[in-house]
Amino acid sequence: MFLGTLLSIVMLSPGISDQLKKVGGFGTQLPHVNGYVNCNVLVGYKAVYRVSFAMSIFFLVFSVLMIAVKTSKDPRAAVHNGFWFFKILAIVGIMVGAFYIPEGPFTRTWWWIGLLGAGCFIVIQLVLLIDFAHSVNESWVERMEEGNSKCWYAVLLIVTSLLYILSLVSVVLFYVFYTIPGGCNENKFFISFNMILCVIISIISIVPRVQEYQPRSGLLQSSMITLYTMYLTWSAMSNEPDRTCNPSLISILNQFTSPTISPANVSALPHIPTPEPPKSLQWWDTQSIIGLVMFVLCILYSSIRSSTSSQVRKLTLSGHDTAMLDDTAGGDAEEGEVRRVVDNEQDAVQYSYSFFHFMLCLASLYVMMTLTNWYSPDADLNTITSKWPAVWVKMASSWFCLLLYTWTLIAPCVFPNRDFN
Repeated sequence: MFLGTLLSIVMLSPGISDQLKKVGGFGTQLPHVNGYVNCNVLVGYKAVYRVSFAMSIFFLVFSVLMIAVKTSKDPRAAVHNGFWFFKILAIVGIMVGAFYIPEGPFTRTWWWIGLLGAGCFIVIQLVLLIDFAHSVNESWVERMEEGNSKCWYAVLLIVTSLLYILSLVSVVLFYVFYTIPGGCNENKFFISFNMILCVIISIISIVPRVQEYQPRSGLLQSSMITLYTMYLTWSAMSNEPDRTCNPSLISILNQFTSPTISPANVSALPHIPTPEPPKSLQWWDTQSIIGLVMFVLCILYSSIRSSTSSQVRKLTLSGHDTAMLDDTAGGDAEEGEVRRVVDNEQDAVQYSYSFFHFMLCLASLYVMMTLTNWYSPDADLNTITSKWPAVWVKMASSWFCLLLYTWTLIAPCVFPNRDFN
């Protein structure tokens, strides 16, 4: 996954596009109702799609192959934990073949698949974020109750206040730069509606009835969810097709660094259109960088959260070992003897192999959409442009995030007899 992401980044470099044009069937043409148009700018864009296609298909096949694997005694478990040479050879073969797929409707079709898959991965990010928020709050409250309560109370207060302040500053900046008087009504709705929802969930988290059934529920979790909701709101607005309501980061920075202008024109500053950066620079805007950081943090937290020491030890297997580990060797080994890892999955696997690969399949699509800024090919403009479906997917994700977090707060009240630990 990591190497595939690096390869996708390399494909966006200007020097690679000249070589890619020589690949048969790849070309620089995009289908159009009236024939074909030149789209040199889409070469790197389409290369990322083909790398993502290979990775997604590879992980999807393994996800289907690993369905219902319950123990390491299943022969398929050996394929999951071993045969690395053949698996690497397979993904390289799929990747090379992907560059020879005829253009046709491939790019547009895969964009829609990537849109849906990346949206699903955002949902996974939301679940992990909510889990992380509850885990951090629980850990800090425990330390506060065990001793040195003033110190940990100060930490809780400072972090919570900082997160809410950042969220409030974000809302103000959104209104300044992403709305205009008499226009950008969608942005005004997105900002106002999400801000109201964040206030509501913050109130719910501290109401007496919720506190009664979930004493450790508090504003720390709500502040984390609020800030992430603001990030999703900004990410959605940055994909709007109307550049009047979607200024680039460079144009915003230019307004802060530009020379002093007469007061009569100051009010118009946030909305002065600024020439867009070259297409080669659009791949590396703030949205892409933050999106990749969120992706890396999500994968790392997911790995750490679901890992145990016994699973980590299994990663020390040599190339000759498979999932059928030595189940007779103990944890100790005499000096000079080869240490063998004990198979702790003969009774049951530690995690779902199928869902593991499915998550990486969705992650591949998320990386693809992030590196291409969720842009869609536009034959009419001979370029790549933002589309409203990407905006609505991200906004829907923010609403789902708030709904899911609200459910974690009220579920113990609705079902008092269930154990939600």
